[in-house]
Amino acid sequence: MAYQTLQVQAQDRLMLITIHRPEKLNALNHVVMEELDLAVEEVLTREDIGGAIITGSGERAFVAGADIASFQQLSPEEARALSIKGQALFAKIERAPKPFLAAVNGFALGGGCELAMACHLRIASIQAKFGQPEINLGIIPGYGGTQRLPRLIGLTRALHLMLTGEMITAEQAQQYGLVIDVVPPAQLMEKSIALMQKLLSGPIHAIRHILHCALLAMNGSEEGYAAEAQAFSECFATADAREGIQAFLEKRKPRFQGK
Repeated sequence: MAYQTLQVQAQDRLMLITIHRPEKLNALNHVVMEELDLAVEEVLTREDIGGAIITGSGERAFVAGADIASFQQLSPEEARALSIKGQALFAKIERAPKPFLAAVNGFALGGGCELAMACHLRIASIQAKFGQPEINLGIIPGYGGTQRLPRLIGLTRALHLMLTGEMITAEQAQQYGLVIDVVPPAQLMEKSIALMQKLLSGPIHAIRHILHCALLAMNGSEEGYAAEAQAFSECFATADAREGIQAFLEKRKPRFQGK
């Protein structure tokens, strides 16, 4: 389908979703959120797509935050509805049975940081910066930031960022465990695509189970161990598990078929 604020490309089982509002530093507004929801749904429903990379257009910003001008006339009731809608979209990404990777090419602030955190993995350009500066507007993160940031980097560091509104560099984000790699800008997409292609060549049933069980752990669910045991057993019903075990014993690279 045609998008106004996104550039969407699908190739080799991978969908690349680029938020394209460079004149607004890719800030999130209602159109971006609605179209992002549609693009995520497309990833989830298309059998020929195994995962997605989300990035921002241009060199300055991944997503520099929400479109603040749209906040000016919000009533408390409208603000609550906006928060719930954003939380639902980012939860859809976080709970996806297919991997989502954020290729953070620049500023990831406010809603942009929340979007990156909703993805399963994050790789950052060395020029990227992360932060939840909502406190400077007299408000708080509303798309899940108060929940995900402490889980990902620890309570003390998360509170410091949210209470001061300060930004951290890509290197600090890596030290905190927020991103898995920091690369030169010219290598960001190459590294991101290579990682996703590696994942998509793996056993898709095991990947889906890992994503689900790890999310239960992040949310502090008591069901995690039981879910792990059930998922572990289900893997043994797949052809990929039989192939992986046989390949190990034969000292060769496995050829997974997604079955």
